[in-house]
Amino acid sequence: METVRAVFEGGVFRPVVPVKLPERVEYDFEPRPVAPPPDENGAAPEQLTYSEEGLGKVYEILSERYASGHTDTAARHNEHQP
Repeated sequence: METVRAVFEGGVFRPVVPVKLPERVEYDFEPRPVAPPPDENGAAPEQLTYSEEGLGKVYEILSERYASGHTDTAARHNEHQP
C-alpha cells in the first residue's frame, strides 16, 4: 500500500509527486490533512506548539501502570475478534 500526498485544488486532488498507479482505476481513500488550511489571505497559519507542562501531564499518565488483575490478557487477545 502506498501513501500519496496530494493538494485539493479546483475540485481535484493533485498529487504532489508523480505516482505509479494504473489509470482509470477507482481508488478509495480517506483524506487526512497534513497541515491546517491557509487563512483567507492565503498565508499559512502558525504551527501549533505544545507546552512542556501539557506534555508532562500526558507522559505522567502514560507512565503509570495499571493493574487490571488479568494475567493472561496477551494470551487471550484474539478472543473477541470476529
